[in-house]
Amino acid sequence: MALLSIVLPSYNEEQNIANTAKVLSEFLEREQIEYELVFISDGSKDRTYEEIVKAREKNPRIKGAAFSRNFGKEAGIFAGLELTTGDAVIVMDCDLQHPPAVIPQMWKLWQEGAQVVEGVKSSRGKESLAHKLSAGLFYKIMSKLIGMDMNASSDFKLLDRQVVDVLLSLPERNTFFRALSFWVGFRTEVVYYEVQERQFGESKWSLFSLMKYAVTNATSFSTMPLQLVTVMGFLSIMFSVVLGIQTFVKYLSGTAVEGFTTVILLLLIIGGCLMISLGIIGHYIARIYEEVKGRPKYIISDVTDNVQGQVLGTWRKGQ
Repeated sequence: MALLSIVLPSYNEEQNIANTAKVLSEFLEREQIEYELVFISDGSKDRTYEEIVKAREKNPRIKGAAFSRNFGKEAGIFAGLELTTGDAVIVMDCDLQHPPAVIPQMWKLWQEGAQVVEGVKSSRGKESLAHKLSAGLFYKIMSKLIGMDMNASSDFKLLDRQVVDVLLSLPERNTFFRALSFWVGFRTEVVYYEVQERQFGESKWSLFSLMKYAVTNATSFSTMPLQLVTVMGFLSIMFSVVLGIQTFVKYLSGTAVEGFTTVILLLLIIGGCLMISLGIIGHYIARIYEEVKGRPKYIISDVTDNVQGQVLGTWRKGQ
């Protein structure tokens, strides 16, 4: 029988672990789907990993790992993919805002030959206005920067084992899972779902964290921001040419006004464009620097007793 692995990145989710493990286990057993649940504690400051260990003691189909510190959701997803052994893998949020009821539909599409099944939001659920606005701004920026429609996309998706192996073979360390699952291709199907309300705790995403996430992922996946530097330079040149022609015409007509206002404005505009350009280029240099150093995406400090591999350092199969 085919095995389904579910990856659940978790950060400060001690209130959700037991409930999520219980809900998913009971649901999958009722649907008669062979499964394993893989929880990754992303440097949580609460008792998230302790709750994962407790859940594992109750259910041998649950396994987990803890990071040595917070490495971010992307690292948690890829660590979870490393630990899976299933023929297909689903990535979903630990707070069950991604509804388990959609899993059988994903599973059926995979059995029919789909290698990537994308979960697409039909509704964002009961979120605050501020969170909806910040999330909307985030997805608009990401869609423009990477050239893909990210407005309704999410990390909630099913991947065939072949797709998982391809993603894990990519050498880059600054990864963007959501965009990479588009980039690898393969036969893709779509399922729609409504975001569910969290039962416990609050969202860990603020406007600042979403914007930081957008900038980091955009520069790790796309060169579009670098192309914006060229656009800003071109616009500055055009503005300077128009202003130069206007000044020259006024000079010939004898109506030129002496003063430094125009010069100051030009300096401010060109200086601002230069500083923004240097900032974008500097950010890419920082990404290159991080890649060249070759440090691992994450460091695992502990794993549950049913995970075979290296406990300290980056976990690798067969070690």
